[in-house]
Parts: sequence; C-alpha cells; structure tokens
Amino acid sequence: METYNGKRLNSKTAIHVLGAGLAGSEAAWQIARAGLDCILHEMRPVRQTPAHRTGDFAELVCSNSLKSDAENTAPWLLKQELRRMGSLAMEAAQRARVPGGHALTVDREVFARAMTEAIESEPRITVVREEAERIPEEGIVVVATGPLTSGALAEDIGRRTGAGGLYFYDSISPIVDAETIDREKVFAASRYGKSLDGGDDYLNCPFTKVEYEAFVDALLAAESADAHIEEDRAIHKGKVPFFEACLPVEELARRGRDTLRFGPMKPVGLDDPRTGRWPYAVIQLRQEDARAGSYNLVGFQNYMKFPEQKRVFRMAPGLERAEFLRYGQIHRNTYINGPELLNETLQLKGDGRVFFAGQISGVEGYVESLATGLMAGRWAAQTARGEEPRAMPRETAMGSLTHYIAHADAKRYQPANIAFDLLPPVEEALRKKWKHDKRARHAEVCRRAAEALEAYVRA
Repeated sequence: METYNGKRLNSKTAIHVLGAGLAGSEAAWQIARAGLDCILHEMRPVRQTPAHRTGDFAELVCSNSLKSDAENTAPWLLKQELRRMGSLAMEAAQRARVPGGHALTVDREVFARAMTEAIESEPRITVVREEAERIPEEGIVVVATGPLTSGALAEDIGRRTGAGGLYFYDSISPIVDAETIDREKVFAASRYGKSLDGGDDYLNCPFTKVEYEAFVDALLAAESADAHIEEDRAIHKGKVPFFEACLPVEELARRGRDTLRFGPMKPVGLDDPRTGRWPYAVIQLRQEDARAGSYNLVGFQNYMKFPEQKRVFRMAPGLERAEFLRYGQIHRNTYINGPELLNETLQLKGDGRVFFAGQISGVEGYVESLATGLMAGRWAAQTARGEEPRAMPRETAMGSLTHYIAHADAKRYQPANIAFDLLPPVEEALRKKWKHDKRARHAEVCRRAAEALEAYVRA
C-alpha cells in the first residue's frame, strides 16, 4: 500500500493514468465509472508545458472547436458515439457551448473547469500533481501525456518502444480582444447561412484583391520564430516537420498565392450584406468564450514572431487596432508508431498492461483524443477485472480509429482525424445506387455505425 495525497492505495491494483489532458481525463473518468480506483498523474501546474496556461484538466490549447456537430458528418458520428458511451467531456462541452455555426465550440475556461471539478470530486480518482518520469513497472497504466510529453517520460517511452524520433510541429491560432474589432468593417455570417441555431456565428474580415495581395506579401516576408527545442533543429537539419492537416498559414502561402483563398481564407458562401457578394477573401473570427469577449482567427495557426503577428494580422479589415490576448505559437507534438507498437485495444504489443491514448497514440484532434481516452479507460478496467478487452466494432467511428492506429502503413504513419474514408464503405449495390448522393452514403455509414455500437454496448 502506498500513500497518495493522504489516501492509502494499492498501486498494483489501482490503474495509473499518466496525463490529465482530454484523453487522460476521460480515461480516468471511465475507470472510476467502472468502479475501480484510478491514480491520475498530472505535472501541471508544478511543471508547465510551452503551450498550456493553467493547471486545469482537459485544457484546450489550439482551438475551442470540437468540430462539426452537423448530422451525418464524421465528427458528428464520433461525438454521438462518445455521448452514447457516457463521455464526461461531451457533458462538459454541452454546458460550455458557445455559438460556432455547425461546430461544437466551447468556452475553454468553462469546459476545463467543469472537467476538473468533476474529476477532483470523484472519490475513486486520486490526483497526483507531479511529473511522471517513467511508466510504472507494475500495475495497469494508461499513457495519455499528449503531444507535449515531458522529456524524461518521452525518453522512457522511447527506451521501451524504440520510437525515439516520431514527432512533428503543430501550431496555435491567435486570439483577439472582441472590443478591439472594428464592427463597421467586419460582418456577421455563417457559411451559406448554416448554423445549428440559425444565427450568424462568425465575424468575417472581408478582403479586396488588393488587400489580399498585400496581406500575402506581408505574410511571406514576416520573420519566423525558431523551433524552441534545440535538438529538434539538429535532428531535422533546420527543416521543421509540420503536420499536413494543420499547416501554418505561412507554409500554405508558400504553396501558391491563391492557396489561402481556397483554404482558411475562402469566401465561399459568405455574403457581405453591404455588397450582396462574396468578398475576394476573408478571415473568419470565431467566438472564444460565453460572454463573447474574445475571438480566434480560424485556421490561422502560425509561427511568426509576436511583433510580426501583430503587424501582419492588423492588415486585415476590421483588425487594424486589434489587441491580441494570445499570439500564435508552434509546439512539439510527440506520438508513437501505432501500427508497429499497438493493437486494436490500444495495448502495447510487448506489454499488455500498458495502454496508450490521445495524440501520443497517433490520432489528431480533440474529439479523437477523447475517443481513445474513453476506450483505453474502459479497456484498462476490463483488463483489471481479468477480462479480455473487447475491441470496438469496425463499423463504428471509434473502431475505425483504433483500426487505423493498429493497421496503417507503419513506414508512412501520420496522426489521423476521423473521416469517412477510415470507416468501411457502404456495399457495392448501395454505392451504385447513391453514386451521386454522398449525403445518402454518409447517412447509411452513420446508421450502420449506430447499429453496431448499440449491439456492442448491449453485449
């Protein structure tokens, strides 16, 4: 028996969860819901990361969006499965929801506080605020330390797995003070007028062609911040390995002058009420908190130096006097090679008592991290009870995520977001029937997933 925060626990029978981010928090909650003791290790605020600001659990770093909640989309399907499986984070997200078009967007502080309060008040979860420098040698462990895993633990993971060099750089979008946005120049609208509640959920900064060209020139000429970890620059010989699905805007601009207009600055479906037409390009601003006191620049993750960000982004119509509450940053994301190291129940192939969850397991995105955390927590509990962990049905979004982690091409492995191409396609006859009706095909995939999940839950 060991003492943790004054509580006597058997560290061999209690399940250890390393990291209280989205995946770790959800895993700990699921273990407690299964009636088992959990020791949740979190180094913040004793030791902070380069990207986090608080010591709260499940702090959202890059964005406040949990992606689309429009029916029969892949992100919606994954969230529906989480809701059906009793996800704590889905409950917290609903309480913290702010307007965001078809997306499930939340007030970050309200969301993290709701998660923290729920976990700290759960008697079966014992929180230990200290850095975990290695995977415990005994007992069942869920490693959910995320993309900013500390050096000592990353070294221990590398020693155990041989995965020493798998990481890339990710970026954070800037946030502006709502009071400093010029409301005479921006206009409120959701793309094609689509919003879950019928509102105009985004503020849009409209660019003329001349303004856009000047903005791209400034972006390309801006001075970049250096990678903050010296050995990474040496390993990659100065080439920063960004994740393709979350490229900084500078990298996008270097791929062609119109790349941004077909990416984060696309004006499609956004009618400027003053002209009745789409602008040449836009920067969309999404509400960050419940009181609408701040907005983030959607898709504008970047790695410019802070003074450069202020200069360049103030070129956007409506942001000429913007005050930035947070600048964009780059940060290191660490993950293991799932196909080489993990099976479909997220267990380490060489040590079945160790589970991996969250971005370190090889998924990308908030909801994907939550899903792997929920699954790893449940599977860890099943293992602790002497049961064989039950893999999720392949037809489900969750099952397809873990199938990707376990079976993707190990030589070309990159973290994945949930998408329909991860799920099994509809049968040939239905593909032919709905050849030109993608919505019908997606609706059938979602129907089939819900049916498979219901059978799994009841088994």
